[in-house]
Amino acid sequence: MNTITKLTLTPKTIETADAISTKILEEAKKGMGMIPNMYATMANNTALIDAYSHSYKTFRENAGFTSQEQEIIFLSVAFENECEYCMSAHSFVADKMSKVPTEVTDAIRNDTEIEDTKYKALSTFSRVMTAKRGNPSPENIDAFLAAGYTENHILGVIAGIGVKTMSNYFNHVFNTPVDAAFASRTWVKPTI
Repeated sequence: MNTITKLTLTPKTIETADAISTKILEEAKKGMGMIPNMYATMANNTALIDAYSHSYKTFRENAGFTSQEQEIIFLSVAFENECEYCMSAHSFVADKMSKVPTEVTDAIRNDTEIEDTKYKALSTFSRVMTAKRGNPSPENIDAFLAAGYTENHILGVIAGIGVKTMSNYFNHVFNTPVDAAFASRTWVKPTI
């Protein structure tokens, strides 16, 4: 007999979360003008939300990629991991904050060709690293480096995968509802 497990964690608020999680929720609200559903539910486990928020922040500040490239990594990893929530949220961020060309965002979302060769190489390498669990072929590495990236950028891609793996896995398990703010970019995996 098949049963469906319904997980029922109550999202936390600034008032109901512990001290560490409250600070993170306050920072999210200040930075985004809202507390995303993912953050509110992640706040049930201080280790998870603290690790995620710290990793996310240091990736943004220190991984060596432009804001546009960061979104390409996040979207490519989320696509490979089939995370509807992160595809929706990062499509919105890519459009509104990072100013990724819509044709690039849409190509990642729809699994179609990215025209820009450097962005294409970044997306491809991020997807390969995710799909192959960090075991790219020498040809995969050579193609990435030939596009103008460096060995240090490989490390940055690994950091981005780590950040998105936490959020993608969380969203899979808890079926995080897409926030109204991201609804214009709700994503459903394309059927091929």
